[in-house]
Amino acid sequence: MANPISKSLLSVLIALFLISSTLAISDVPFIVAHKKASLKRLKSGAERVSVSVNIYNQGSSTAYDVSLTDDSWSKDVFDVVNGNVSKSWERLDAGGILSHTYELEAKVQGMFYGAPAVISFRIPTKAALQVAYSTPILPLDILAEKPAENKVELAKRLLAKYGSQISVISIVVLFVYLLTSPSKSGATKGSKKRR
Repeated sequence: MANPISKSLLSVLIALFLISSTLAISDVPFIVAHKKASLKRLKSGAERVSVSVNIYNQGSSTAYDVSLTDDSWSKDVFDVVNGNVSKSWERLDAGGILSHTYELEAKVQGMFYGAPAVISFRIPTKAALQVAYSTPILPLDILAEKPAENKVELAKRLLAKYGSQISVISIVVLFVYLLTSPSKSGATKGSKKRR
C-alpha cells in the first residue's frame, strides 16, 4: 500500500518541479515594438513623415539599458527635423511601455519601404545584449502627385455608394420627427376646448 502512495507523491513532485522550472524560464522580459509612420503635406509643397515607436515589455521581469535605433531612413532621402532616430532608456519594467517620436522631411519623390526599428536590451542573467525588432511600416508614397479632388465628383461618388442608406435614414428621421412633434392643428383645437 505504501508503494502506490510513494509513486503518486513522486509524480506530484516531478510535476511541481517541471512547473517551477517552466515558470523560472519565463521570468524574462518579452519586448514587443510597434512602429508607425504617417505623411503630412505642408503648404510649401514639402512632405513630412511623423514616426512613432512604442516599446512594450510583455514579460515578467525588467529589461535594462533599452535602446532604440531606427537607421532605415536614408540621409539622401530624409532630413531629421524633430527628435532623433535613436533613443536610450535606463529600464523598462514588466508591463511597462516606452514611446519615442520624431519627424523627418522628405527630399526625394518615390516609394519608400521602411525596415523595422532595432531594440536592444540587457537581461541581468545573460551577458549578451538581447535584440528585438519593431513591426515594419507600410510603404510610403513620398511627394506623390495627388490630383486636386473635385468636390462635385466626390459628392457624386459618395451619393452613388451611400445613397440608399442616406435615403432610408432620412425617411426614418422624418417619421420619428412627425411622431414626436405635436401637430399645430391638434394643439389649437385642444386649447379651444379647455376654455
